[in-house]
Amino acid sequence: MRTGSSSDGFMSDINVTPFVDVMLVLLIIFMVTAPMMMEGLSVDLPETTAAPIESKTEPLIVSIDKDGQVFIGDFQADRAVFQQKLQKVIEARRDNTVYLKADKMIPYGVVVQIMSDIRAAGVEKLGMVTLPVNENDKRSG
Repeated sequence: MRTGSSSDGFMSDINVTPFVDVMLVLLIIFMVTAPMMMEGLSVDLPETTAAPIESKTEPLIVSIDKDGQVFIGDFQADRAVFQQKLQKVIEARRDNTVYLKADKMIPYGVVVQIMSDIRAAGVEKLGMVTLPVNENDKRSG
């Protein structure tokens, strides 16, 4: 009768250590990559120190004034039907790039809602209009 371990016998126990190692590695990978999978609104923001954009066609500008009124070009659009009106304008144009110009006193939530409506209207490229930084207005940091 043999006791102890022998080199020619089979081991019937499963070694779970490699499985635990693999599961821990997968857990760490998912913990690291999960925050990167958050989806947000894709916006191409122009740099304030960049040169003006040269365009062959006149760009479509959506503006929000200090009172929160929305304009497509020079025409005021009611916010309730803004998305539908913009969609009609975009369908008539070859270039569906839109530039958003908002007053600096407008709450961030209003600007984000208008950006969402612009994207929902079928606009693929959305840019923000900014003023260049004046050298005299720079704050010392």
